[in-house]
Amino acid sequence: MNHNPQAPVLPPYGSGTLADLLPSVAAHLGAGGKDVLGLPNSSRYAVLLVDGLGWEQLRQYGAETPFLCSLAELGTTITSTVPSTTGTALASLGTGLPPGGHGIAGFSFRFGTKKLNALQYPKNVSGYDVQPQLTAFERMSQAGVTCYSVTQEQFLGSGLTTSALRGASFLGTSKNPPLARQVELAAEAAEVGKLSLVYVYESRLDHAGHRHGVGSAEWLAALRLADGLAQGLFQQLPDDVILIVTGDHGMVNVPPGRRVLIEDHPELLDGVDMLAGEARLRHVYTLEPEKAARAWRRVLGARAQVATREQARELGWFGELNPRLADRFGDVIAAANEDWALLTSKMPREHKLVGMHGSLTAAEMRVPLLVGHFA
Repeated sequence: MNHNPQAPVLPPYGSGTLADLLPSVAAHLGAGGKDVLGLPNSSRYAVLLVDGLGWEQLRQYGAETPFLCSLAELGTTITSTVPSTTGTALASLGTGLPPGGHGIAGFSFRFGTKKLNALQYPKNVSGYDVQPQLTAFERMSQAGVTCYSVTQEQFLGSGLTTSALRGASFLGTSKNPPLARQVELAAEAAEVGKLSLVYVYESRLDHAGHRHGVGSAEWLAALRLADGLAQGLFQQLPDDVILIVTGDHGMVNVPPGRRVLIEDHPELLDGVDMLAGEARLRHVYTLEPEKAARAWRRVLGARAQVATREQARELGWFGELNPRLADRFGDVIAAANEDWALLTSKMPREHKLVGMHGSLTAAEMRVPLLVGHFA
């Protein structure tokens, strides 16, 4: 396995990505699907997703995570999606589909004629409109599996929850809940029904990385907290529950000198109707994709991989691309290499971020698949 944190990683949809996790669980619960990940057999599972937990960061800072590292000895890795960002990755986790199949194309993307933020839908946009296909939770619930989601109460009824994670009974927590409360809710939910799946979402590591950077004191504290949450779940869940720990993406720190401001290069905006995505992976919408792609390649050079949508499809970035959803993805896609970022003045909040993600480096793409159970 290549552990170069900057090496491009292509997601092996169908055999080793976040989209394959819940179908693999469902196979053991009699709810269809195929276990392509080789999970242990059980009638009860709990999935802990730590937002921002990448495999490369876990390896580098393993001294902070003794429990997760004990699981890693028998664990493996899977990949995030392209883009390696929360909205897209959680949609693939929740639906069992690659991005090209569910259409949540990035942090932001074209939806109709407007730009949609995957994490903040406007009131007039329904999650069912954005992603109408059955989620993995809905399919399992219909097959008799009791599904619960333990996450922040602010996400109840949100656009992303409705699009990608509906079908599980919602157990809400405060924004930064005590670990004991998360563990208590998950342990109680795991005992309901003969077949069960409990999904637990933890966000503090991602927030700390964005604000302070990977390796910062704040980030390390959040990493230790995630380790404690995983250990608490392992100790308090019923003995027949298989605990699976993963992340939606990793993260890279972007230094001040590695930030390209798109507006400083007018040729990047020539003929461009809309910019979306995020600083590590830009969706560029234009009626002249070949012309725009040439301009972006010429200006950015080795700082980014630039592909037209068709080229990205051929490379397998998004998995099988549903023709009805294709125009949500950029006519041109620019994926930042190494620790570069492609900023725009139209998205000022990005300029404040230290840690970023979204591109195809191993540091962003590889996430752990750690399995804990009593033998």
